[in-house]
Amino acid sequence: MTSFEAADTEETVTCLHLTFYHPGQGEKMMFRCLNFRSREQVRADDTAKFGRDSSVCRYSLMDTRVSRIQFSLQFYRKLHTSEYGFEIKNLSKKTKLTVDQTELGYLNKVDLPWKCIISFGDYQILAEVQEGEAVDYFETHLHLAEAPILQEKCLSCLPSLQPVPENGISPSFFLSQEKSPTEIDENDL
Repeated sequence: MTSFEAADTEETVTCLHLTFYHPGQGEKMMFRCLNFRSREQVRADDTAKFGRDSSVCRYSLMDTRVSRIQFSLQFYRKLHTSEYGFEIKNLSKKTKLTVDQTELGYLNKVDLPWKCIISFGDYQILAEVQEGEAVDYFETHLHLAEAPILQEKCLSCLPSLQPVPENGISPSFFLSQEKSPTEIDENDL
């Protein structure tokens, strides 16, 4: 048996890609302590914390408007499956954290979708999970966005402009109602 045949099977690693944006990033340099050059390994049993306290947070944001510990990400294995995921928890008592459309208060947590936008204050973070098989650790890969993430995402998902009939109800209104229920005021019709 050759050394190639006897070698351990290489496993893929779950990687969390995080793209950061803040409108004042050029002059305030709040991301100067983040490593945008290479991937970092994080032990599976560690909690990845984000905030301004570098003694507690693995990812420090140099901004006095950011909480000492803003939020955390915890890697976990889903019950009765071989799938892995991340849980995000708001650790700021003063600032609400938004994950896509879900607003999290202090100590609220949700499963992180495979692709979502995390926002608080003027900060926008695009989170994308690249699946893997490793159980002992995951990786993070940080990126810096040149333009607002929310603006780019919203512009790409806007429907094309369509004429609105005289009754004031657009046909796309009924299509959007089928996707998810939305409460509206009867005066809006």
